[in-house]
Amino acid sequence: MNISELHEESWAAGSNRVRQFYEKLPYPPPLASLDEHRDLYRDPDRRRALFHRIWPLERPGRHQEILVAGCGTSQAARYALREPDARVTAIDISETSLRHTSDLQRKYSLHNLELHQLPLEAVKDLGRSFDLIVCTGVLHHLPEPDVGLRALRDALSRKGAMHLMVYATYGRVGIYMLQEYCRMLRIGTTANDLRELATLLGNLPRDHPMANLLDRAQELRNPETLADALLHPQDRAYTVPELYAWLARCGMFFGRWIEQAPYLPQCGAMAAASQSNRLAALPEPAQHAAAELFRGTMTQHRLIAYRTDTVRRRQEIRFGPDQWRDYIPIRLPWTLCTREGLPPGSSALLLNRAHAHRDLALPISAEEERLLTQIDGRRTLREIAASCETDETARAALRFFNRLWSYDQIVIDASATGTNQ
Repeated sequence: MNISELHEESWAAGSNRVRQFYEKLPYPPPLASLDEHRDLYRDPDRRRALFHRIWPLERPGRHQEILVAGCGTSQAARYALREPDARVTAIDISETSLRHTSDLQRKYSLHNLELHQLPLEAVKDLGRSFDLIVCTGVLHHLPEPDVGLRALRDALSRKGAMHLMVYATYGRVGIYMLQEYCRMLRIGTTANDLRELATLLGNLPRDHPMANLLDRAQELRNPETLADALLHPQDRAYTVPELYAWLARCGMFFGRWIEQAPYLPQCGAMAAASQSNRLAALPEPAQHAAAELFRGTMTQHRLIAYRTDTVRRRQEIRFGPDQWRDYIPIRLPWTLCTREGLPPGSSALLLNRAHAHRDLALPISAEEERLLTQIDGRRTLREIAASCETDETARAALRFFNRLWSYDQIVIDASATGTNQ
């Protein structure tokens, strides 16, 4: 047997271990109902906000081709429910996962959904290209993530975008320590082993890296989630620099983080750091890498990426010098405005429920709150800023809208700008 054959045999063995794992322990835990998701997706503003987070410079279109690669038990069904005008294709290596998705497909009459038992490395066998590829929590489980990402890239339209999630290195230190513990003790996936593992987690020292993670992610106490985190046969994680290099190696470029505030030095506790000026002088990728080191607890990276040979404009938002005036801000539906625990001099506190870091609450003044109330998803920033009495208050308004965007309080519809940013 030559080196190539040995490599192929090792790759196949790794893929088979992952398939068997998910046949026994489908993940995420199967859903019997999508009623809650259906009610959320009836809100057109939510769907519009989700679209412009991916394509801020484009107008929403119909009949998109969407691929959910490694769809698990319900993700593709949720996309089909949310995007009734799209054709959603789901692939997964697990027959069990696809069976749960098929149950939801029948229950909700999702005629725009088609299912294929197929490893994502073989996506070319579908013979189609896609406007949006969603691959979250999958590539880091492949024997060769580069092979998987390149396969998806080749199936992505040159106008398309990719929504990815992969594990982050530093926040998973405690997980990898316990993974090694489980391997040493040959802890398996039987019901008894999972019960004993849950008991073990309850007895961890309070200063163990995993204990802090358990406090922040209660779902890790569920048997299925626990098994996926600690007993999975293979995974790897990426630092921010490794992630950027991986994308470039596979013909992709970084677009934006799904929740970007944790990675931006102008947001939260990092803005008050004595090195803030030095941080701001770094290139953006280095800023993001520094933020990951500063925070230390990120367990995953969620991002949008595009092909390096994209034929669309770069989907970038820049607040200067004049492009911003035609931007239309859209409030994200999962944000909150509260008046509890206000810092001195603040009128309200803005929160994004998707943020895991408490320092990313944004205090605002009475004047800023007045501007916030004028965001209706239709008016441009030019129209909203027109209510400012002086040039200085207009410049302050621009800085405020930039902060709202940086803190993930709004997304921008820039489809009317008509120029490359």
